[in-house]
Amino acid sequence: MSNFDPNASAWGTPIAQQRSAAEVDQGLRSFMLGVYNHMITGLAVSGLVAMGTNMLAGGSRRTLTPFGELLYVSPLKWVVMLAPLAFILLFSFRADKMSASSARAMFYAFAAVMGLSLSSILMVFTGGSIVQMFFVTAAAFGGLSLAGYTTKKSLSGMGSFLIMGLIGLVIASLVNLFMQSSALSFAISAIGVLVFAGLTAWDTQRLKEMYLYGEGTAEDLAKLSINGALSLYLNFINMFQMLLNLFGSRE
Repeated sequence: MSNFDPNASAWGTPIAQQRSAAEVDQGLRSFMLGVYNHMITGLAVSGLVAMGTNMLAGGSRRTLTPFGELLYVSPLKWVVMLAPLAFILLFSFRADKMSASSARAMFYAFAAVMGLSLSSILMVFTGGSIVQMFFVTAAAFGGLSLAGYTTKKSLSGMGSFLIMGLIGLVIASLVNLFMQSSALSFAISAIGVLVFAGLTAWDTQRLKEMYLYGEGTAEDLAKLSINGALSLYLNFINMFQMLLNLFGSRE
C-alpha cells in the first residue's frame, strides 16, 4: 500500500498514449477484475480454513478438543495471531524479487494462515452477527472501491495520513494484546473502520493509476495484481473485524 504519484513522469508514458481508448478500457477492466478475483478467492480460502479449524477445535470454548486447547489456550496462540504479520513483512521485503507465481502461492498461503487466526471469532461472536457484519462490510467495501475507481479527484494527498493512521493502529493493537483494555479496543475499532474505509478507496485508485501509467511487462502486471489483491484483502478483513468488534453480538 505504498504511495503513488499520478503524474506520468513518475510511471513512464501513460498507456492511454500508446493504445486506443477501447484497448485501455478493456485492459484496465481485465486487470481490476483479476485483482478482485484474487481477493475474493483469498477471502474464500480464509473462510473455509476458519470454519474447518473451528470444527476441529470443538466449536465452543466449553467443549474444546485437544487441538482447540493447543490452538487457543497454549502459547501457540501467539504464533497463530502473529503469523499473518510475519507474512505481510515477508511480502514487503520480498515482493520485488518474487515471480508472479510465487507471489500468488504466498498470497493464498497467507490467506490460509489468516483463516486460522480468524477462526477464534467463530467462538466469540454469534453466527448471525458474523454473517450480518460480513455483508455490511461487503456492501461498504464495494461502494468505497467503486468510489475510488470512478472519482476524478486524486486521493493521493490522503495516502500519507492513512498510512500513519494504519501504523498507529498496528502499534495500539499490539499494545492492547497485553493491556486487554476494552476502552482502547473500542477506540481502535472505531478509528480502524475509518482508516480502512479510506484505504479501500485510496488503494483502488492507486491500482488504477499504476496500471494506466505503468510500462511493466505481463509478469509485472501479474505481480501488481497479486499485491493489489493483498492490499484490498487486508482492507476488507480489517474493516470486517472492526465492525464485528463494534456491533457484533457475542456468545
